[in-house]
Amino acid sequence: MSQHPLNLALRFGLELAMLAAYGLWGWRAWTGPLRFVLALGLPLLAAVVWGAFVSPKAAVQLPGSVRLAIEAALFAGAIWAAYAAGVPAAAAIFGALVIVHQIASYDRLAAL
Repeated sequence: MSQHPLNLALRFGLELAMLAAYGLWGWRAWTGPLRFVLALGLPLLAAVVWGAFVSPKAAVQLPGSVRLAIEAALFAGAIWAAYAAGVPAAAAIFGALVIVHQIASYDRLAAL
C-alpha cells in the first residue's frame, strides 16, 4: 500500500506542508532580518535533512529505524511549528494526515 499513487501523493503533500510549516513559523516567530533567514533557512534545512537521510534516494543510507526516527522528528517538528505559528487547526489536520499516511504505509514500516 505504501507505493499506491494516492499514498505517494499524500506523502509528497505532507512533505511540502512540512516545509511550509517551518517557513511559516520562522516568519511569524521573529521580526527583522532574522525573519527572512528563518523563513527561508528552516525549510531549506529540513529539505536537506530529508533528502540526505529520509528520501528513497538518500545520499546517506541509514538503518530503517533511524530513517523512521528522523522522519518522525521532522513531521513532529512541523506539527509543533504550525501550532506555534498560530494555526492549531492546520497543525491538527497535518498531524492526522501524517497518522493516516503511516497507517497506509504499514508494509513499508514492517519492512523497516
